[in-house]
Amino acid sequence: MPTLILVRHGRSTANTAGVLAGWTPGVALDERGAAQAAALPGRLAGLPLAAAVTSPLQRCEETLRPLLDARPELPLHTDERIGECHYGAWTGRKLEELADESLWTTVQRYPSAAEFPGPDGESVRAMQTRAVDAVREWNARIEAEHGANAVYLMCSHGDIIKSLVADALGLHLDLFQRISVEPCSVTAIRFTPVRPFLLRLGETGDFRALAPDGGAAPGAEGDAAVGGATGAP
Repeated sequence: MPTLILVRHGRSTANTAGVLAGWTPGVALDERGAAQAAALPGRLAGLPLAAAVTSPLQRCEETLRPLLDARPELPLHTDERIGECHYGAWTGRKLEELADESLWTTVQRYPSAAEFPGPDGESVRAMQTRAVDAVREWNARIEAEHGANAVYLMCSHGDIIKSLVADALGLHLDLFQRISVEPCSVTAIRFTPVRPFLLRLGETGDFRALAPDGGAAPGAEGDAAVGGATGAP
């Protein structure tokens, strides 16, 4: 079965503003995010990618643009199932404000029971289910079209990627907040008929985020970054 390369979008204007972007239109990469995207073709130069699949949101499309410019022959597909979580009434709000909401504790400690408020709010369980379904369908399609040893790429979002990693590792969804993926990080999962293998997790080649207050690790209170870490400044 294929190897999946998961790329989180580059740092966005919402990341730097500390805002939970969700499906808000017009959220673009910031200057650092654009530089991260520009470096992506070089980082992936050794991989014979069969296809690329992207979330329909602007920040993911902008992240893949330099790669597609470098590889004009690379087929691109869009799949809403790997789009960001639907955060409902939380969308567009400051993370520091959301941390005072009672739901925040559930999202941190018991995410499998968390459902975001509002008519368009989604549960974390539903988010993971649609993303896992998408990966399994794409695995079958890529293998059928390109063979069992094919490598393909998905560009998605922090919480989506964390939930896919948890599924690959057999972790309960309540443990997915223990996983951290930075902007424009690369995670690789090789699928086999027996089990998936996590080959890389959140690799950026940049270790500045490991320093205190670097942006990758949770704060002293231990809360995970909803929507994904902001990465090094």
